Amino acid sequence: MHDFAATKTNYPGKVLPEPLTRNQIRGFWASWGGWTLDGMDSFVYALVLVPSLRELLPRSGIAATKGNIGLYGASLFALFLVGWGLAFLWGPIGDKFGRVRTLMLTIVWYSLFTFMSAFSTSVWQLAALRLLAGVGIGGEWAMGGTFVAEAWPESRRRVGAGLMHTGYYVGIFLAALANYGIGSRYGWRAMFIVGGLPALLLAWVRHGVAEPAAWTKKENIVRTWTVWRPLATLFSPALRRRTIVNACLMLASICGLWAGTVYVPAAITAVAEAGGRVGPQAVQLASWGIMLVSFATILGCLAMPWLAEQVGRRGALAIYFSLMMVFIALTFGKVFYLGASALPWFFVCLFFLGLGGANFAVYTLWLPEQYPTECRASAFAFSTSFARFGGAGITFLVGAGIRHFGSLGIPVAMTSIAFALGLLLIPLAAETRGKTLPA
Repeated sequence: MHDFAATKTNYPGKVLPEPLTRNQIRGFWASWGGWTLDGMDSFVYALVLVPSLRELLPRSGIAATKGNIGLYGASLFALFLVGWGLAFLWGPIGDKFGRVRTLMLTIVWYSLFTFMSAFSTSVWQLAALRLLAGVGIGGEWAMGGTFVAEAWPESRRRVGAGLMHTGYYVGIFLAALANYGIGSRYGWRAMFIVGGLPALLLAWVRHGVAEPAAWTKKENIVRTWTVWRPLATLFSPALRRRTIVNACLMLASICGLWAGTVYVPAAITAVAEAGGRVGPQAVQLASWGIMLVSFATILGCLAMPWLAEQVGRRGALAIYFSLMMVFIALTFGKVFYLGASALPWFFVCLFFLGLGGANFAVYTLWLPEQYPTECRASAFAFSTSFARFGGAGITFLVGAGIRHFGSLGIPVAMTSIAFALGLLLIPLAAETRGKTLPA
């Protein structure tokens, strides 16, 4: 079936995309808004890591030394990734009870625990709340991406996937802005409050949004299934290979988090200080750097639908992986060590790192195309979440490398190896260019 079978033709030779309905538009904004808040929430912790631990470690009977801040900071980030890994549990719930209901539950979940993080009185409380927030954040991407894939007409579905994924990086951009204007004035607790409150707006957006027709057609079937059956279907003989390959590709993508977002503020701060820019000036430069990465990634997300049609899903992912491999190694293995002259070149490299970071957007388009409706949400949630357990382990490896080398440059640069391995794995994945969404 041709990709544009669902379009309308106004005159010979001209095929126009099918117009979106009110339900499709509002559902998209609910999905996009939730993913935006996800990005904001995820990056708030990276921005407030040092000030929050400086306050909470002594309250927990632990000295707030640089070593302890590094150790406990890595541990809390690892717990956050474990929580995101557990988010694969939302997939079977979304398949059985509906995409929209589960989407809103995940948003309320992570917003609540993010908001509660503002009132932490010990590092242990903050750790538990970050774990729980991670569970909700991981589920939102799967539910939002599945909704857009199923609800939008075939002629617009690819563009919808690219637009949907821009939300995460708009959220990171907003987190940097909030840190610039709010965090610097009112402290880390205010940042967690800001990260939790906007979910109230999504309750309004959600009102009146119906489930996608693709799911409602199979509602009577999936309602009779046990909640775990969709997850078990992913490992049936017909789907097992692609499920394992998708999860492994996602693990490679996760390795880019350290170079693309997590360590960018610390790296810019170190480079700025080497050039004589310290204190508030260094903090502001770090915020500008994150905004640049976010802007470049948004551009990459917008280019993704066109790229995926030109060179296929595997080809698009290979291009983004190649950008990540080259510029992680260059940025942190070379430019980071240039000393006082590093800052301008570091910002140039950050732009290309941002473009490569759009590799995550490929999954938003690609994963729904590989699975039938009855297990689509489970496939999306499992593929994008389960690899986070591996990411939690890599957190400790990168942290150990930083302690060993006494610098974050080389350890972060070594995460480029994951993308080299990912490039070798891509040919094993299923190509879906030119195919419509499975029923």
